[in-house]
Amino acid sequence: MSVVSSPAVSQDLSDGADNFYRSQEVAMQKVAFDNQYKMQVVGNLFTPEDFDETKQYPAIIVGHPMGAVKEQSANLYAQKMAEMGYVTLSFDLSFWGESAGEPRNAVAPDIYVEDFSAAVDFLGTQGFVDRERIGVIGICGSGGFSIAAAKIDSRLKAIATVSMYDMGGATRNALNNSQTLEQRKAVIADAVEQRYVEYEGGEMEYTGGTVHELTGDTHPIQREFYDFYRTPRGEYTPESSSPELTTHPTLSSNVKFMNFYPLNDIQTISPRPMMFITGDQAHSIEFSQDAYARAAEPKELVLVPGAGHVDLYDRVELIPWDKLETFFETNL
Repeated sequence: MSVVSSPAVSQDLSDGADNFYRSQEVAMQKVAFDNQYKMQVVGNLFTPEDFDETKQYPAIIVGHPMGAVKEQSANLYAQKMAEMGYVTLSFDLSFWGESAGEPRNAVAPDIYVEDFSAAVDFLGTQGFVDRERIGVIGICGSGGFSIAAAKIDSRLKAIATVSMYDMGGATRNALNNSQTLEQRKAVIADAVEQRYVEYEGGEMEYTGGTVHELTGDTHPIQREFYDFYRTPRGEYTPESSSPELTTHPTLSSNVKFMNFYPLNDIQTISPRPMMFITGDQAHSIEFSQDAYARAAEPKELVLVPGAGHVDLYDRVELIPWDKLETFFETNL
């Protein structure tokens, strides 16, 4: 194990933001494991203070926001939970960060979901992890991926989401169901036409993600993401990418989210507990509310006063650590 080092870049700590938090109380080890499709998934394993390999610990998997990497939000949550006595694992979804998968930035929701089960495979075969006490925290898009995983993987004993995004619903319908059927069909038409381009050796095209500059017309939600992904507050470029491509999925693969329905059958996760954490000012609040309404007991919806969507990525004074501590202490 190696002690977590200080960040190499100057960080914006305004308004309590601390994405690149480095705990002095936990140790970190880079790990790698294969998912069921023999694709290597790379993660950071955090262990608590006074860690003893001869003992068994409860463990928590932490999934990063969609389009992000483990260094963005997931490492922060993983370290904070490790400080509470858990073995924790943050990891890069396939096609992103240090994990395998080509083309880079591809959308493959079934494989993303599989990565969470592969993380359980890895943790559950470590002698110092109690395989009957493994939970998960899914942030933003990973909230949906972790729910989809829990529906078919009963080894995940407690599921918490933070600023959850249903990437399927968001892609099909946009926020607040604002996308028409004709607009959806136009998106699909662009994507399938791009497949011809790529099949014939043409250039890859990218979509969505975070804008690279602000203008007077930039939408408030894009401004919110820009403040995290395009400033020292949370900007991070893995070796497998470039500043121009971070956060942007490939155009031709992004439509695969339209076949992704993570909240269908969510009630089958019961009686395993679920907790949905969202800011009461979050543009994404509809997804946590929808998930909570569909889920069976035991369940809890936590509204954080004054918090927006991205605030809960890294503003440590707003994130309800006490709620997470109680949830996992009670259920793992």
